[in-house]
Amino acid sequence: MNLIGELRWRGLIQDIMPGTEEQLEKELTSAYIGFDPTADSLHIGSLVPILLLVHLQKAGHKPYALVGGATGMVGDPSGKSEERNLLSEDILKINQEGVKKQLMQFLDFDPSKKNAAEMVNNYDWFKDFTFLNFIRDVGKHITVNYMMSKDSVKKRLEGETGMSFTEFTYQLVQGYDFYWLYKNKNCKLQMGGSDQWGNIVTGTELIRKKCSGEAFAFTCPLITKADGGKFGKTETGNVWLDPVRTTPYQFYQFWLNASDTDGEKWIKIFTFLNQQEINSILENHKANPGKRVLQKRLAEEITMFVHGKIALADALTTTEKLFSNQSAPVESLSIEDLEMMEGIIKIEFPLEKINDGLDIVSFLAETSIFPSKGEARKTVQGGGVSINRKKTESIDFKIDKSLLLYKQYLLVQKGKKNYYLILLK
Repeated sequence: MNLIGELRWRGLIQDIMPGTEEQLEKELTSAYIGFDPTADSLHIGSLVPILLLVHLQKAGHKPYALVGGATGMVGDPSGKSEERNLLSEDILKINQEGVKKQLMQFLDFDPSKKNAAEMVNNYDWFKDFTFLNFIRDVGKHITVNYMMSKDSVKKRLEGETGMSFTEFTYQLVQGYDFYWLYKNKNCKLQMGGSDQWGNIVTGTELIRKKCSGEAFAFTCPLITKADGGKFGKTETGNVWLDPVRTTPYQFYQFWLNASDTDGEKWIKIFTFLNQQEINSILENHKANPGKRVLQKRLAEEITMFVHGKIALADALTTTEKLFSNQSAPVESLSIEDLEMMEGIIKIEFPLEKINDGLDIVSFLAETSIFPSKGEARKTVQGGGVSINRKKTESIDFKIDKSLLLYKQYLLVQKGKKNYYLILLK
């Protein structure tokens, strides 16, 4: 099966430019995807473009990962309902370094190989590009009518907030990225999410008009959840690739909690298991859905890909200790179990604050387990909080020294999967 065939059965192709498959079959092809440095870590929404680059390299082609140091200063309107806050140059530099470090985990940058991955930053070719030169060398080749026809522009212009000139020019800036890479790196293919199609084809148009060149493109669908929720979001926010922002245990739990419908789709997208292996997993899962064979394999494969074998082992150990026998008293967990658990959030809290007993709502807010007393109160009353494995539904419940495990710990559970170990000293 060729690269496009492989990506199609995995559900990773939405739009594709005619001739793209033939180009990839004809010769070693350089291709790129852009990553916006809006934070110092990528999140799981970035895993699909990362995986596209990995598949590309496995098929013998050369991947380029573009970190948008210049475009990060502008802000892409695609898929956005309002203009993003612009980041300072100092913050962008920090973010770029974080993104670069993460991308180097997944791609092979060995320069001795013909298809070695390369990292580029569009700030390098935009920093000395004057506005007058830009409108002369780029702007004259793309009509306003062409730019206005793009869905990302139409939606913003029809909305209440409108669109600034800064964002309107984004597709020209991204289009020039493709042109620059085509001219300087012989890069003939751009890939991205389906919301990027308009920006990507602006690049192919610029290549055609400026140097009579032929370039190619394809996009993948945006990942959705079957229940309508936003992919990659949990109660605590984004699921990040950075193990400090999202621990391997939390990362593992996100995938373990996938619905059957999502799991069937995601195991094709987010793992490198072949068709035969995936079909076998799906058959076993359907035979006994209660065992959650599908979700467990999905969570294991992707946690190992992102965080490695050791982090996966720690996540599995923590999951076993927390969930294998929840009916057992919390005292069955040894002090070593509590202290060595990897991945659950650990918080220090002053012991003197509970000397006279502290109401549970204040405790949950002051430890930052909840952002406010109002949210803490609502969740407690709804039965969503447990202290030392015992559900607590009364807002009059007091936290005091009698509850402490080994005279210093409290195990707090928020919702089904969020655990906090509180050290009181």
